[in-house]
Amino acid sequence: MAELKDILYKVSLTSTSGNMEVDVVGVCFDSRQVKPGFLFVAVSGTQSDGHQFISKAVDLGASAVVCETLPETLYEKTTYVTVKDSAKSLGIIAANFFGNPSQKLKLIGVTGTNGKTTVATLLYKLFGSLGHRCGLISTVEYRIVDQVLPSTHTTPDPVQLNQLLGRMVEAGCTHAFMEVSSHAIVQERIAGLSFLGAVFTNITHDHLDYHKTFENYIKAKKKFFDELSADAFALVNADDKRGMVMLQNTKATRYTFGLKKLTDFKGKMISNTIEGLEMELFSKPIWFKLIGDFNAYNILAVFGTAVLLEQDPEQTLTVLSSLQSAPGRFELVLPGSKITAIVDYAHTPDALKNVLETISSFRSGNEQVITVVGCGGNRDKTKRPLMASIAVRFSDKVVLTSDNPRDEEPMEIIKEMQAGIGPSDARKTLVIADREEAIKTACMMANERDIILVAGKGHETYQEIKGVKHPFDDREVVERMLKLVAN
Repeated sequence: MAELKDILYKVSLTSTSGNMEVDVVGVCFDSRQVKPGFLFVAVSGTQSDGHQFISKAVDLGASAVVCETLPETLYEKTTYVTVKDSAKSLGIIAANFFGNPSQKLKLIGVTGTNGKTTVATLLYKLFGSLGHRCGLISTVEYRIVDQVLPSTHTTPDPVQLNQLLGRMVEAGCTHAFMEVSSHAIVQERIAGLSFLGAVFTNITHDHLDYHKTFENYIKAKKKFFDELSADAFALVNADDKRGMVMLQNTKATRYTFGLKKLTDFKGKMISNTIEGLEMELFSKPIWFKLIGDFNAYNILAVFGTAVLLEQDPEQTLTVLSSLQSAPGRFELVLPGSKITAIVDYAHTPDALKNVLETISSFRSGNEQVITVVGCGGNRDKTKRPLMASIAVRFSDKVVLTSDNPRDEEPMEIIKEMQAGIGPSDARKTLVIADREEAIKTACMMANERDIILVAGKGHETYQEIKGVKHPFDDREVVERMLKLVAN
């Protein structure tokens, strides 16, 4: 419980009406969650406008309302506060209500198109192994020390986010590592948080269904760095041509990592195999269990962050060399099997290209690469032909299938993917909309030593069709089908 005037600290108010010292027992922006004594914040969202539900929130017992525009009817016992930006205000209010937990943690945000989950997860594992109590907020899961909670969003809403951070503080956490999505930045979900550090992995073609243009997508990522405080650090991938753009207006102390340019944290690839990679780092060769050039960048991001958080470099590398990647990220299924099967979350053109280039780098040339890939429905349509084009370019056989079709028809999505396949490559392409059948077919086509890549869903344990999430785990299906064809 807190007084309204206290949780409005640092919120830009335009008007107030009513008792500013009223007690607030909870904060929400969904009118269906309002209980007596709650503060309701009316936010204009992508699906609906919270201003339309102010009267419903008051009927349910909201003691105060924060909005951008006052409703026509005002209730005498309700306090009304108007602000310029409800979404940003919600973030600040949520932080205040939960006691500003981000100020009591060393909070690190990781943003970029690819690598966010791997970097955040590795940081959580690393710092846990180094003796720190940590929290994790990622696409795969949320963690409070050893407690695992299901992930609802890459970056949760401000109320859930601050509640999670508050629970981390209560559990004695000193560090928290979180993915920061471009949607969350634009929608002000991280407003009111105090980040000690921000990491930029890379930026490639994605989310244009939401951001409309690539320039807007870049600006969204850059906004995160622009709003860092002078007490924070910003660590970016200098080999990405937008890496230095992220640093242009930041007040934070600037650092870089990379493989190609002279940077603060520089690595040099020595070897790359299906078992792992060897990289020269901190003037010595180190073997890591992670695979591929893209993971070399992830390792550098993690190492740089750890050093900037005052961890011993040699001890950090010792622990880091023993860590596995995040679930569903270049994950080998049935290691030791006669057929190599890999499940990866790659759902952008660049991520798919990185994974397939990595596979190409360690193949002998005598084996086939068979790729099973689809594209999500109700998402950026412009990447669909690109995904298919990359798949056929780096594979001997390709099975186009369904991913999470959501509200779209799977075959319509596949037809849009096929636009990226030329006549000469059409012969090595199969279309099987049923994802389980597609995986089964790939396994049946594979011979000993062949490599199967099942891309797009990674760690996900469901397939979303027409608003329903049906149980489906690529890893489980691949393992079952490999065992089936082996018998």
